[in-house]
Amino acid sequence: MDDRRIDTGQSAGSRIKASAVEEALPEDAILSGLSPTQVRERLNRDGPNELPRQRQRPPWRIMLEVLREPMLALLLAAGVTYLLLGDMSEALVLLLFAGVSITLTVVQEARTEKVLASLRDLSAPRALVVRDGVTVRVSGREVVVDDILVLEEGDRIAADALILRTQGLECDESLLTGESVPVSKRCVAKGDAIDPQPGGDGLPYVFGGSIVTRGGGLAQVTATGPRSRIGEIGHSLSSVETEAPQLQQEMGRIVRICAIGGISVAVLVSLLHGLLRGDWLEALLAGIAIGMSLLPEEFPVVLAIFLAMGAWRIAQAGVLTRRASAIEALGRATVLCTDKTGTLTQNRMIVAELWRVSGGTTDLSDDPASDVDDELLRTSAMASAPVPVDPMEVAFHEAALAAACGDMRGWRLIHSNALRPDLLAMSNLWETPDGAETLVAAAKGAPEAIGRLCRLDADGSARLEAAATAMAGKGMRVLGVATARVQRDAAERDHLDHDFWLLGLVGLRDPLRPGVTEAIAQCHAAGIRVIMITGDYAPTAEAIGAEAGLARAATLTGPVIATLDDDTLAARIRTTVICARTMPDQKLRIVSALKAAGEVVAMTGDGVNDAPALRASHIGVAMGKRGTDVAREAASIVLVEDDFGAIVSAIRLGRRIYDNIHKAIGFILAVHVPIAGLALLPLILGTPILLGPIQIALLEMIIDPVCALVFEAETEEDGIMQRPPREQHKRLFSVLPVTEALLQGGLAFMILGVMLFFSQRLSLPTDELRTFIFFALVAAVIVLVLAHRSFSTQISSALQRRNTAFYYVLGFILIASALMLGIEPIQHRLGFAPLGWVEIVLIVATGAVLLAVFEAVKALISRFGTGAAQ
Repeated sequence: MDDRRIDTGQSAGSRIKASAVEEALPEDAILSGLSPTQVRERLNRDGPNELPRQRQRPPWRIMLEVLREPMLALLLAAGVTYLLLGDMSEALVLLLFAGVSITLTVVQEARTEKVLASLRDLSAPRALVVRDGVTVRVSGREVVVDDILVLEEGDRIAADALILRTQGLECDESLLTGESVPVSKRCVAKGDAIDPQPGGDGLPYVFGGSIVTRGGGLAQVTATGPRSRIGEIGHSLSSVETEAPQLQQEMGRIVRICAIGGISVAVLVSLLHGLLRGDWLEALLAGIAIGMSLLPEEFPVVLAIFLAMGAWRIAQAGVLTRRASAIEALGRATVLCTDKTGTLTQNRMIVAELWRVSGGTTDLSDDPASDVDDELLRTSAMASAPVPVDPMEVAFHEAALAAACGDMRGWRLIHSNALRPDLLAMSNLWETPDGAETLVAAAKGAPEAIGRLCRLDADGSARLEAAATAMAGKGMRVLGVATARVQRDAAERDHLDHDFWLLGLVGLRDPLRPGVTEAIAQCHAAGIRVIMITGDYAPTAEAIGAEAGLARAATLTGPVIATLDDDTLAARIRTTVICARTMPDQKLRIVSALKAAGEVVAMTGDGVNDAPALRASHIGVAMGKRGTDVAREAASIVLVEDDFGAIVSAIRLGRRIYDNIHKAIGFILAVHVPIAGLALLPLILGTPILLGPIQIALLEMIIDPVCALVFEAETEEDGIMQRPPREQHKRLFSVLPVTEALLQGGLAFMILGVMLFFSQRLSLPTDELRTFIFFALVAAVIVLVLAHRSFSTQISSALQRRNTAFYYVLGFILIASALMLGIEPIQHRLGFAPLGWVEIVLIVATGAVLLAVFEAVKALISRFGTGAAQ
């Protein structure tokens, strides 16, 4: 190449920084391209046209980092403890959960590498370039700066480039902008600013990863690999740090507190028992019993099972979960950032409105086959490609066919005039079925370009502009349509030479998805602010927002965002519901600003441009059908049907999961108070130990399925989507809810302790006393389940709530109790003895008394505004 080549300024790995194009590339340079020596020099300088690969950590290092998690370490410790005690079943269950947790965490750590791998795959596998005057096809990774790309319809562009020659070139840049409508391109001209940004018609740039949808051309590569636009997104994605799920952190805090307390009490009991009684073997057993009664192994089990079952439940609604904790996080979302195209809308164009020059406007939004001007629709279809690919041209053909005016059988396309920078209009010339010498010309394009074709006077131009402005104000994409009669011998003349007359304007829009308006209304009722972030123009975004029911507020545009610092953006975003003309890095800034403002952010997206924001948000939601692999890998939730309403279903389930975890943890705290108390009380009273390791293990066989099955299956609370999201930093259990749970457990222990005291006065045999107290404790456990099944002040209402799992577990408890009381070998093995009817009646009465006491206490606490654990 000679010195007249455009200076890209890309040296030492930087993107082009030139302020303007000084000179267009000469024809001889286009024909020659780079020499092999120049290609090698650029490959050595800039590296191959691919994204850099991350260094992979060895498995042992990942495992070591995973084991630093306190909750996981405790789960392993609990499993090893049970293994040493000989309880194989409990040990295997806990170790299995630990193994699953380790596996899931290691998989999560590898997700960034998968995202970058998906980005690498988006590069064109082959590229057509000009080198040494010869057109050759090379591997996409071998494309270098200053290469001349030959662009053809259907190609995926290999690198960012400056357009030198074009013939009706249009590109789909939705991968980078999120907008599905192709944009037209033009040749670079002297004085053009070098500011390569995707999106927008009539720009002289193409970008790696985008697709040529129409026409062709030549372009000079300006950036490759990590310096390209898609490479910058990959770099920002790899640098985004994800946060540990808040619920997991909170659960870890509770587990650590309970573990430290339980182990301390167990050690203290063993020492006191050994020092006071001198029997160290019995002291060891007593300490083990106390430790087992206080060891909080249910906490991590509850979290794992609830989130796994939540993922299964939400999958039935068409939502796939890549990170289970994201479902619970959705339950506390305060802001939902959503893309417009394909998420709120259907990602297809329809003809929505017609304006006829003869007068009158026809709305086709609801009935495309209504009484319309046949010539206007037929001409718009004739001005399009016979086999349309462009979404707008597809809409023209569909509308014409729906109105029974799109049958072109017998017509033959003779000549086409493509778009060009100085005239944004295209036209087709058709031969009629009878083969007449007079051809029918059909033109469509920008209203001002069609007005120029039709040579409108000042009044006509003003009328056309007013109609186009009114339609554009409704969020439509507006095209003018004109027709002409042309003699066959003049067919190949420029269409400015033909005598066109204006037929009217056609307004197109991307219609809302069914149910979007209702879903947004539900979000607002639930205290969730919905923000639309789109690359589309502000009027279009505002029109769609108004139709969807978004709150009326100021619109923030990409150029304005670019001028704001982070603090100012965080302040402005508090009152913004629509962000238009946004770039990929600005989406990430918006999410970061919302997080800095204390919001819990859910972000939807489908393109490569959305991936950094998806990863940075608390909950990334990717589209399943039209989403890219990169977006799906970066997200934590995937919508199978791209249905916005499914997000609302996931939010509802997230709130239900949190409520049920709250209930289960409250039950666990409460139920361990009487168990620990009854294990400790005989030591204080100097009586034989009633609850040893085997009896406590039996109780755990009741508690575990209750936690894992009953509370997980609880239905949602009334008004779950009419309350605001919980505060982001609010503890899973603050002082008042913990106090309520401990109070309930303390009351149960008090009543059972009184029963134990008077039973000992009757000098009951130890085995009979153990049996009586054990089953009285089982009755207390059942009542505690009822007390925590609902936030309602009436515990008796819990019996009316539909929960099949509760009745199965209750049946299991009753059958197991009958077997233990009725079969002598089982009694002997467990240290039990037969009970009389009086004792059985007392056990049932214990449950009834506790139920009445709990209901009174719950009503009292509710009166002071602390009954609902929200």
